[in-house]
Amino acid sequence: MDIQYYNPSDLKPYYQNPRKNLNVEKVATSIREFGFQQPIVVDTAMVVVVGHTRLEASKQLGLDSVPVIVADLPPEKAKAYRIADNKLNEGSEWDYTKLHKELGELLDVNYDIENLGFHDKELEDFITHTNTDDLQGGVETVENKSVSG
Repeated sequence: MDIQYYNPSDLKPYYQNPRKNLNVEKVATSIREFGFQQPIVVDTAMVVVVGHTRLEASKQLGLDSVPVIVADLPPEKAKAYRIADNKLNEGSEWDYTKLHKELGELLDVNYDIENLGFHDKELEDFITHTNTDDLQGGVETVENKSVSG
């Protein structure tokens, strides 16, 4: 895998990107906090295959260069990968007990968990409640820790 660096203005968003509701602000916050840890994938014409939100976030942040992988994929594979990359995460669910523990450990070291991309209400629920199935029934109250630390 050959990671190259390009100016974000050299990359072209795919004109028919089917994904809506780009979380540009949340992704920009993540890049600011963690650095650019996941390259943008483009085709040989520099059209984005995956990473549209990372591209927009990098522009918002005023970055001069971003990590890029140039994938030499046939058009149908690039189209399929673009869709699959966005769809595959939708099938994931949280193990709330483990998430609660991880968030608690971050709070214990005063880490600002508001940079993780959750809404305030979600964070509050994850921090103050735990349940192996969901947060709707049989909620067990745990040590009271505030979102602000």
